[in-house]
Amino acid sequence: MKYVLLFVDTEQFASDLEAMGPAERERAYGRVTEWMATHADKMGGGSKLQSPETATTVRLDRGEPVITDGPFVEGKEVVSGYAEIEVADLDEALRMVKTWPGCPIVEIRPLES
Repeated sequence: MKYVLLFVDTEQFASDLEAMGPAERERAYGRVTEWMATHADKMGGGSKLQSPETATTVRLDRGEPVITDGPFVEGKEVVSGYAEIEVADLDEALRMVKTWPGCPIVEIRPLES
């Protein structure tokens, strides 16, 4: 089964990361790199996204399309990256995600076949 993991940053997480010293931040990034390497056999792609300020949102539910800068008006959480995985089932995806050492929220969403 294929899933997309959506990695979601919070304002607090971003603030905590920014407050870290260089060595501590390097260790945090190292844990993420190690997690990715551990699960590389299940990964099919993914990437870190640019900051939310670079986003453009198109809202199609208001008659004419409305285009705005940024992901949303008052976002407290933003998707910062994603990974596509292929695992046996949701339970295996959950086991993977429970060990994720990065941002505090991961949404698991199955892909259409």
